[in-house]
Amino acid sequence: MLRRTLFSVRLTTQQLSAAECSSQIARPAVFGSYRSVHRSARLPAITASEARRRPTLKPHQHSTVQARVNGPSPSSKRTIFIQTENTPNPDALKFIPNHRVLPEDFPSTFLEYLSPRSTLAAPHPSPLAASLLNVDGVTSVFYGPDFITVTKATDSNWAHIKPEVFSLITQAVTSGEAIVNTIAKTGAEHGQEGGESESLSYDEEEDEVIGMIKELLDTRIRPAIQEDGGDIEFRGFENGIVLLKLRGACRTCDSSTVTLRNGIESMLMHYIEEVQGVEQVLDQEEEISMHEFARFEEKLRQQKGAAATASTGGKGTLDSAP
Repeated sequence: MLRRTLFSVRLTTQQLSAAECSSQIARPAVFGSYRSVHRSARLPAITASEARRRPTLKPHQHSTVQARVNGPSPSSKRTIFIQTENTPNPDALKFIPNHRVLPEDFPSTFLEYLSPRSTLAAPHPSPLAASLLNVDGVTSVFYGPDFITVTKATDSNWAHIKPEVFSLITQAVTSGEAIVNTIAKTGAEHGQEGGESESLSYDEEEDEVIGMIKELLDTRIRPAIQEDGGDIEFRGFENGIVLLKLRGACRTCDSSTVTLRNGIESMLMHYIEEVQGVEQVLDQEEEISMHEFARFEEKLRQQKGAAATASTGGKGTLDSAP
């Protein structure tokens, strides 16, 4: 009786061990089947449309994301970052949308709009410039190769203008449409400056001195002025005097005269002995503005004395006082 019981217990133990072994042997097959089914269930989710609506903005995927922005799909979205930089002109701000502004084959390095009508006229209308000049307080829009300079009226506040400018530039970039268009020119429209030709381009028929002046302006002076949200235009060389035109933020800057005399003139005279001086070419409106400003200075000088003379120092001076 005792032997039969021990044999029964031993048999039960062997059966349990055999059962455990069989379960362990079969378990990988079951687990493997489960993982196989699990993977097949997840595969469609990776290629589903919801995954395509969540692009990963990695450096090597930049061109792909750009294509989706310009594509017809209404669900494609992209977040852009617009940088702003102050300029020497307190009434001008430089906006950098990390997106090319002027077309690659544009004939000039800048384009400037000084009136609302000029933004719609040939040869280079711009819907974005039209919208920006429609903002209350904005007086001019300047396009560089990859930046936009917006100039406001002196009595306007950037706190009210900047949000609208940000919104308009963002809409223009994300729409995928060209910022600047080119159409056949039927007549001259006052207020649209630049875009016709590059004033600093090399011409074999020009005098050697003029070629040297252009090269120095293009390689040493223009980059610094573009950093300040503007550009420079060569207008001629007569009797030892270089005629220049400042654009963008530098066009209406109070310190533009200092820039010409201390920066541009000194460099040109140092490297080119034929240069005797530099003069800025002013448009009719700019001459009137400077004349009115001179009269305003004289009026202040007479009323309050020399201590109240309007300064040209920018922020923190009488010019920027509320």
